[in-house]
Amino acid sequence: MAAHSTLSQLPVTVPVGSDCSLRRSVFKTNNVNFSDKLWAVPTFSFNLKTKNGRSRDRQILCMSVQQASTPKVSVSPIVLEDAKEPPLNIYKPKGPYTATIVSVERLVGPNAPGETCHIVIDHGGNVPYWEGQSYGVIPPGENPKKPGNPHNVRLYSIASTRYGDFFDGKTASLCVRRAVYYDPETGKEDLSKSGVCSNYLCDSKPGDKVKITGPSGKIMLLPEDNPNATHIMIATGTGVAPYRGYLRRMFMESVPTFKFGGLAWLFLGVANTDSLLYDDEFSKYLKDYPDNFRYDRALSREQKNKSGGKMYVQDKIEEYSDEIFKLLDDGAHIYFCGLKGMMPGIQDTLKRVADERGEKWEEKLAQLKKNKQWHVEVY
Repeated sequence: MAAHSTLSQLPVTVPVGSDCSLRRSVFKTNNVNFSDKLWAVPTFSFNLKTKNGRSRDRQILCMSVQQASTPKVSVSPIVLEDAKEPPLNIYKPKGPYTATIVSVERLVGPNAPGETCHIVIDHGGNVPYWEGQSYGVIPPGENPKKPGNPHNVRLYSIASTRYGDFFDGKTASLCVRRAVYYDPETGKEDLSKSGVCSNYLCDSKPGDKVKITGPSGKIMLLPEDNPNATHIMIATGTGVAPYRGYLRRMFMESVPTFKFGGLAWLFLGVANTDSLLYDDEFSKYLKDYPDNFRYDRALSREQKNKSGGKMYVQDKIEEYSDEIFKLLDDGAHIYFCGLKGMMPGIQDTLKRVADERGEKWEEKLAQLKKNKQWHVEVY
């Protein structure tokens, strides 16, 4: 039996409350049949507080833990592998596709600054995409800068493979941090300036409709011409989204046309342990594929760099700089995704390392771009 036909009968609705945390969950298992194999699937019982203070008990199927186990999971339809070129802009802002929210799951623990959610969207197989692409989302309401017109499109990197979280090619997942703003004088949250689209998505409920455009983007596509290539992935926060898709394709899914045998090396920078995203999946790959996956976390509020300052992702890069430069010289692909503020620090670090090695960084960067080894998507 294919994975998707069994999973479709399982409870995946995830109401989100501000007190929801995987670290306070009550663990038990259900059995799920994947390709005639029984799997123990963790579910979590939560006590969620609603806005009026009442509690609701909900049971959540924690997809990420069970999916990250071996053997690999069958996917369908395999015809999604047939296209020679990535799908681009099937739906445009003037004619978006109306998809449906499947689930919203809080990803971070109680001590994380801010809230980040994993949002699964059902597109019915009508908006196919490749790993590394983005969807546009049009939040409901009127554009305050253009009265009478809809809001502008907001782009979000897709955090799943082309087969989605249910392996059936009908869903896409987004990793969304709720954008909030604080008054510089009072230090309190300014509700009048909340991010329109991120709050709309994080507050959405299963069954809600969402207008999407796309898919878009070719910069972050995963090159698959060499299944034994090295991929160095650098992310801050929700910039980890495309890498989750890459890694599921490499290590979780049984894709007949792509058998990964290279090295995937992920650097993830977040504030603290509670802010780590998809850490259970990545840790499982580390255990199951130690020869093909490396995973380094930079926790700015918990770790110190060699100078005694906060540990940022560029400090981790510097820590392994000799190895990284050698891999790049051997043809490795390097990816950067996250807030655009991450790039100056990373570029400075790489330039300093290049200087120490007697290389000119500008020339090396130009060569990496020419060889299509350099992939950047920041926002």
